[in-house]
Formats: sequence, structure tokens, C-alpha cells
Amino acid sequence: MRFLTLLFATLVLLQSPSLAQEDRFPPVTDVASSENLAERLALPFASGLAGAADAPVFAWVKNARGVRNVMVARAGETARRLTDYGADDGIEIYGLALSPDGTKLAFVRGGDASFADDHSPNTGQAVEAPDQTVYLANLASGAAPRAIGRGHDPSFSPDGRSLLFVRSGTIMVSTGEDEARRVADLRGNAGDFSWSPDGTRILFRELRSGHSIVGVVDIARASLHYLGATLGHSSDPAFSPDGQAVAFIQFRDAPARFDDSRGSFWSVRVADLATGDVRTVWSAPEGEGGQYYGTRGRNLFWTASGHLLFPHEGSGWLHVMAVPATGGPAHDLTPDANEVENFVPTPDGRGVVYSANPGDLDSRTLWQVDIASGADRRLTDDGQFAFFPVFGGTRLAATLTDARSPAHMVLIDTMEALGPKPSVAAYPGPQTVRFTAEDGTSVHGQYFRGVGEGPRPALIFAHGGPRRQMIAGFHPIFYYHNTYIRNQEFAAQGYDVLSVNFRSGTNYGRAFREAPGTGREGASEYQDILAGARWLAARPGVDPARIGIWGGSWGGYLAALALARDSDLFGAGVDLHGVHAMVRPVPDTYAPDEALAIQQLQWESSPMGAIEDWRSPVLLIHGDDDQNVDYRQSLLLARELTARGVPFEELAIPNERHDFFRYESWLESLEATGDFFDRTLEQAR
Repeated sequence: MRFLTLLFATLVLLQSPSLAQEDRFPPVTDVASSENLAERLALPFASGLAGAADAPVFAWVKNARGVRNVMVARAGETARRLTDYGADDGIEIYGLALSPDGTKLAFVRGGDASFADDHSPNTGQAVEAPDQTVYLANLASGAAPRAIGRGHDPSFSPDGRSLLFVRSGTIMVSTGEDEARRVADLRGNAGDFSWSPDGTRILFRELRSGHSIVGVVDIARASLHYLGATLGHSSDPAFSPDGQAVAFIQFRDAPARFDDSRGSFWSVRVADLATGDVRTVWSAPEGEGGQYYGTRGRNLFWTASGHLLFPHEGSGWLHVMAVPATGGPAHDLTPDANEVENFVPTPDGRGVVYSANPGDLDSRTLWQVDIASGADRRLTDDGQFAFFPVFGGTRLAATLTDARSPAHMVLIDTMEALGPKPSVAAYPGPQTVRFTAEDGTSVHGQYFRGVGEGPRPALIFAHGGPRRQMIAGFHPIFYYHNTYIRNQEFAAQGYDVLSVNFRSGTNYGRAFREAPGTGREGASEYQDILAGARWLAARPGVDPARIGIWGGSWGGYLAALALARDSDLFGAGVDLHGVHAMVRPVPDTYAPDEALAIQQLQWESSPMGAIEDWRSPVLLIHGDDDQNVDYRQSLLLARELTARGVPFEELAIPNERHDFFRYESWLESLEATGDFFDRTLEQAR
């Protein structure tokens, strides 16, 4: 059966995408628990929203049961499926780009969006790894998208006639009619592409070893120029509205031994393209926010109103600032927001739309603010979580979720879904809770109360990142969309679950995110995990002898650390692709004796540093093509647990990546997680 599944997947890979109508997904009904997980992990998940600059046309990727397809919708019309892929083949679709008039769409299929120029993943285990390919579709003709070349990061010229993309540092331009032509070869990893308003130049950011620079390619003159290179990083380049200048963010990292320095480490600069002169428009004041930190998206815009927009943490919270492009004081556009997650200017350049959590640190709402007056208004309501605002012409859309509905695309002015809105009527909203760690740190989490009166088993869930925040609903990141489903299903099966937003996570301010002593510097965030477990053990109906822990990536590290340090409290754990030995080379700014002390602390902050006390059983899950956490981390732990007679089970997934590209991999892993806890925590009674 497995061979036939793989054969079918391989055959589907050979098919060309074609135009199809969107299929409909009714609300999921409650069925037997053994079937719930498979059904609910198959729910459609929407991501990668893109909009046309001059038309109310939007596109996104829908992933249902591991089958990825491109969706297109014009405001007021029914969404349609542009492609017709039909297999859980593990081939990602990403990098969607619409021409300004909304009549053409480009996208990337294959490769890894997070490691675009690395070796191609083959999670579907085809006999040949699928290439990373740029496709171009004419939406007006209805013809099937066609491949125009290998690469990623497609971007249309202002007139929509040309499309650029990049492959291993080589910038290619295609008209869609002839073979793409090479316009520049770059040394490093290039991104952040944009065209000049007249379509004659291409702006980019190039990441090199230890630094980054911005550059401009003049297509007609076949020339390449770099702008304002420094002994640091240049990022987020943006053309002026007239195309005669470029703005960019310049920053450098604080030195390792002074990582808490309040010095000024970054600025916003403008380069004149005619003269090459660079001037500093704004510099971060020394103190809070003196080190650069950006949002989950683009971080610098040059508006038609003549302002530069960028994020700053001068208040201890990430806000959107506006400064005249000619220079002057910066104005905080979002003083009432706690943490801005992403933002985008309005098409007329007079306002900003942003996603933030004002008034409620565990919320996520959309707001619009006028740059000139500072007047703002709320665009979305309570009970929803809104992310990634995108304009299509003058219409605004965003990615929304709630406790019962996974990520879907919505027109904000009418609050109408652009496509079907799947839901799970049986899912109750988890309760947002707060508790206090031993050192007094206030910690937030989501509590999934298990069915039944008890005594119930209970679980701690630790997210990855660690720069993440879990919410009391479906998450817009696919990884945590899946773990939310698993936690809901645990609760439906009688487990109490507490998802802990431990320190070093986002959306609770800079002090929480940059808390001292986290990770390899002392694992201070483990205090939050421990406090959560004790809070959970005290819940009415919870059996304190049956508490487990699970998590992936950084959460896998914390799950392993909990089992190594506190097997008396944690009766079992599941560790998905976690880090187990935190020791790494120390920067050469330290004296040799200091370097040894630092590495000793790294060891003591690792699960390996406490492995002699590890007794509780664990399930280890890891894909062997993981590019985020080295597979050897799990090989190391399995070897060491074997030597000490600690019981463990293992699930190794050939060719799979860190985020698991296949539905089958997610289902197998999360079913194994549930089965493991059912057996081990029952034995712990």
C-alpha cells in the first residue's frame, strides 16, 4: 500500500497544474476520537496571501491533507483554484506574486522557502527530487500555469510585462514569452527585491558572511552598484516614489560580551542614486531600543506622503515610527499598541494598517492609523486573531483565525471570507491564563480543560522558536496550526493541557523576549515550564502523578530538559527534533578562561547536562533532512539514553524536514504522540 501511495504521488508530480473550481469543506462534525485527529489535520490551511497593487485581486496557498494548491479571488467573486495538484507529495508552494493589474500570477513550487538555495528536499521520496521552479499564469486566459525557470522570489515589473526571479545569486528576468535572461550574478544570498517605479532598475539585499549590503542593478546599462556598505548589515531597501533614491536600515549586532548594551546600533539611511551620497535620516537613541529588532514582515516603507515607516522598541514595545524622508524627529504612530507584529502602508501613502495586541497581550487585531494626525481605528473584533494585512488595489484583506476556524483569508471592509471558511464546531476556546514563575516572572498560557471529572492526566506543551507566541485559537503558522489541533484532541480525550508562552517568546515586550539567562545562557525559561506544570498539577481533577510534556524544536529542547531535570514531576515526554547539547563555539572576544566558563554554562543548560537524573520514558521524533536542528542531536540523545537504560521510543522519518512537509508525516507523528502518552501516563498511576 505504501508503494502504491508513493507511485501515485510520483505520477501526480508529472501532471501540469490546471484551472479548477474551489471545492467546499463543510464544518467538521464530532466523530470517534480515533478518527478525529486524521480528519482535523486534513482541514484546509491558508497561507502566503498576496495582493495586486492596482486591482482587488488576491492569491494564496491552500494546504488540505498535504495537497497544496494556489487559490485566486477577486473581491466580490467566488475564489477559484488555479492549480490542480492532488497528492500529499511534500512539495511546497510559496512566493506568490501578482502583476499590478492582477492579470498574471507567479509562484514557486519545490525547494524550501526557508532555505531557498540549498539542496532540494524530497520529502515525498520521489525517484528524483523535484526542482525549485517558478511558474507563471495568465489569469485572464485561464490557461494552466507554466514553468519559466528554476529559482525563487518572483517579482513583477511596474508594467507587469517582466518578471524577475533569482537562482543561487543569479538574477533572471523573463517576459514569459522567451527564455529568461540573466541580468546579474551576485556573490551572496539575495532577497528583498523591488523594481524602480519606471521599471529600469532592480533593488535587492544581498546576505554575505557576517554582513549584508544593498545594491541596484540598472538593466538597460547592465551595471551593478552597491549603496552605503558598512561593517554591519543593510536591510529592507525601498525605492523613493520617484525612483531617484533608496532608503535602507543599517544595523550591527551588539558584541557577544556586551549583548545587553544600550548603545545605538542602528539607523535609517537614504542613498542618492545619481551621486551615491548616503545620509542618515534617523538614528536609534541610546537606551531601550538601541539594538535593531524587526517585525514578521517587511520593515521599511517609503510612502507617497514622503515618510519612512519602520519599527522601533524605544518604549520597550515594538511600535511603528514615521520620519520625514528629508530627516527630522520620528513620530510613534502606534503608542497605544503593545506589540506590532506586522504593518503595511495604505495605497494612498497616508496611513498604516497593522496587526497588534493593544489592551490584551494575548490578542491580535488589525488597526489603521493616519500618519498626519495619528488618529486610529480598529478594523477587527474580539474573538478573532488577525495577521498579515495585504492590500489588493484599495481593498484590504488579511489572514484570520479563531478558536474553531483555521487560517482563512478575509476582506476586512466587509468581513467576508475570500474562500470557504472551515470550522470545527466541537472545539471550545481554550482559556487564557496567567501564573507566576519562582523568580516572580508573570507567564501567560492557554489552558485546554480535559473532558471528564478526573482524575485526569495532564500535559505541558512548549512551543518552538523560541521567538513565538501561542494564542487561544488556531495559529497562522502551519506548524502550530497542527499542534493546536493535537492539543484540542488531547482535551477531547480527557487530558488537561497547558500551552506555555515562556520567556524569550514574542508579543510580551522586549524585556520578556530578551530575558536574561535563557537558553544556553542558563535556561531561565525552564522556570516558566516548571511553574506551568505545578499550576497544572493543582487544577481540580488533575492527577499530579500523570503529567507529561511535549514540544518541538525549542519546545523539544525544553521537553528533554524537563525529563532530565525533573523526572519526578514529568512522567513522560515527547521530543520532536529538539536540541540536546547546547554547547557551541564561543566568540573570540572572550579570554580563554571566560570561554571555558561560558561553555560549562551551556552544558549545564542542556538536557545532556542533567541526563544522569533522567528516568522518565520519552518518544523521540525527527526527520533526517532537518535543516533547522541537526539530526545528530537526536542520534546523540538516543545513544546516551540507551547507555543509561532510560526507556525511549523513536520515530525517524527519512527525507522529512523540520516543519514536516507531508500530511502523512504530521499524522504519523501526532498519532504516535497520543498513543505514547496514553500508554506511559497510564502506567505512571
